[in-house]
Amino acid sequence: MSALFLDLHAIQAIPAANLNRDDLGSPKTVRYGNTQRIRVSSQSWKRVIRTGVECELGETAARTRLVPLKVKQALADSGWPEDLAAFAGVQVAASAGKKGLKTESGGHTSVLLFLPETAIGELTTVCGEHREALERGMGKKNPGQLLPVEPITEILKRRTTSISLLGRMLAELPGANVDGAAQVAHAFTTHASEPQRDYFTAVDDWLGEADTGSGHLDTAEFSAGTFYRFASVNVTDLLRNLEHDDKSARTLLGAFADQFLMSLPQAKKNSTAPHTVPDLAYAAVRTMRPISLAAAFETPVTAGSEGGHSAPSRQAMATYARNVHRLTGDRHRTFHGQAGVDDTALDGLGERYESFPDLIDAAVSAALPENGDVL
Repeated sequence: MSALFLDLHAIQAIPAANLNRDDLGSPKTVRYGNTQRIRVSSQSWKRVIRTGVECELGETAARTRLVPLKVKQALADSGWPEDLAAFAGVQVAASAGKKGLKTESGGHTSVLLFLPETAIGELTTVCGEHREALERGMGKKNPGQLLPVEPITEILKRRTTSISLLGRMLAELPGANVDGAAQVAHAFTTHASEPQRDYFTAVDDWLGEADTGSGHLDTAEFSAGTFYRFASVNVTDLLRNLEHDDKSARTLLGAFADQFLMSLPQAKKNSTAPHTVPDLAYAAVRTMRPISLAAAFETPVTAGSEGGHSAPSRQAMATYARNVHRLTGDRHRTFHGQAGVDDTALDGLGERYESFPDLIDAAVSAALPENGDVL
């Protein structure tokens, strides 16, 4: 069976903001087509998509090193002595897999885990069932693995739908790795753009009338621009990760597409409120491989006659898509469609849908038809 992909593209204008900062607090950038662009990393956008999907589906996971400390706190809250609760938390890590997971002096695991939030309750239950063994082993120099390895390992390896979608890397536990079904590209401006500096002050409200000056002054950086965004879901891999549960796959695929279009990284949101939505969304269902349209903007878009980059960016993507379809002969594409602010369909992007939900429903139905006739 050939692989099946749902490709998602968006053109989105974002006003003054700093959605994703580098180590110096400046907006991230990339040089593309010999021109500097503003960039938002895939990790930044992927996180807000993930949390949105989890909230929508009511199934929360956590990427964390704090499992031993969370177990300790849960046990202490239930009446365990602090020292025994702390020892049990460390033993949870030590009893994972044949060699165990190392913990550092602060009680953190040495590696980042990605697991369902419900796992903490399950782990504390296992500790409770083996409290006597923990009490006997506490204080020993090398207590070994006092908790049963298999149930601890299985709990830490358990998946949520978002783990099945986005994957998990955990080489320390055999069988815990999950190859993610979703790929998310770095977003970048379709045109030349550079960070800008903002000098700001804050007033001290209790200064006397005769006092002058401000209570605080500083500079910050922000950027603005029209971004191209792209993501693709390997529907075949998603079905495999979900053990071929078609219904769950359709729900998850729709939630991911919705969050891809409607989410926004939250950095500096209180001081910038850059809450726009895409001007244009384009979805395509393909076999064999995904196709990004990023190359449409290798030559930076220039402002149109009325100013602005959004309209020429939408047209540039549509023109490039039309040329790609000509080159590929529309092979391996079973569906494509668009939804956006334009009153008429853009040539090259398939049927026009009135809303994002209509487009998502059509794309998901094409990728995973309810009759089960999946390519």
